[in-house]
Amino acid sequence: MEVKEILRNLREKNNLTQDQMAERINVTRQAVSRWETGLTQPNPEMLKVLSREFNVSINTLLGAPRTLVCQCCGMPLSDDSMISRDVNGDFNEDYCKWCYTDGKFTYQKKEDLLDFLVKAMPNPDNMGEDERRKLFDSHLSLLKHWS
Repeated sequence: MEVKEILRNLREKNNLTQDQMAERINVTRQAVSRWETGLTQPNPEMLKVLSREFNVSINTLLGAPRTLVCQCCGMPLSDDSMISRDVNGDFNEDYCKWCYTDGKFTYQKKEDLLDFLVKAMPNPDNMGEDERRKLFDSHLSLLKHWS
């Protein structure tokens, strides 16, 4: 879906006219109209405003052009409800809500996360604990939080 369709759907989902949406985010009705016709797109600051005001990630507003992955545990962030938030309530698209909550990381050391993964993740191949730990560590080491 294109940005113009996403913004129109977001407005309609919230039962707003273009005038009401414009007033809610402090722009002109013409700006909303231009976004919905595809003549222009919201600038990065306005995307942040829209994200906050309508509780959707910027990635979602842009039509999910990126596949988001938690940069702590590697879990795909396939839905906005999985994405963490900063202390101010803004989405933090780098982390899942389980690894980063209220401005704090759940796992202070990679070993803590490895302990959790070894215990919690399925083991269909009946791999030994050391082998699984090395496998998880090799994946985690590729992520921004642990590199």
